[in-house]
Amino acid sequence: MGIISKFILNKIMGWKVVNTFPVVPKCVLAVAPHTSNWDFVTGKLAYSTLGRQANFLIKKEWFFFPFNIFFKSIGGIPVERGKSGSLTEILAKEFQKREWMHLGITPEGTRKPVKEWKKGFYFIALKAQVPILLIGLDYGRKEARVLEMFYPTGDYKSDIVKIKSYYKDVQPKKPENFIL
Repeated sequence: MGIISKFILNKIMGWKVVNTFPVVPKCVLAVAPHTSNWDFVTGKLAYSTLGRQANFLIKKEWFFFPFNIFFKSIGGIPVERGKSGSLTEILAKEFQKREWMHLGITPEGTRKPVKEWKKGFYFIALKAQVPILLIGLDYGRKEARVLEMFYPTGDYKSDIVKIKSYYKDVQPKKPENFIL
């Protein structure tokens, strides 16, 4: 799958993966900016070129036959919105059960402009005691790159300012939808 992904990403789309993607058994991948549906395709292809698979959260409504088979095969984890119970707790326990888990999350939570990022990616990493690998999808340079390996301290207000600062030079597909 890595060879096919590399061909599509590099030759067809003109993108490249830059920087060293550290090999850690467990982490949350904070992928931003998220302003287009193409971000998912680009991110999945980029990670696949490294021979790795990341899980991702997807609305439970998408998990119906035959899509459920496809989404599960590429790492999809169905999420039931509005269900009682803490998704943070559930995912932290999932990290504990597995020897290897990379969970890709878009911190903005939507492709539309948002002033405040969702806190879930941060608190999942904190609760699971795993680092956050900050990944930028830069449409200006056509690069997927590691910005930083970030270890949450528990001081969300301070940490989110630092986290967002790493994305300041990353150009989104739709700049009007990305607010730092």
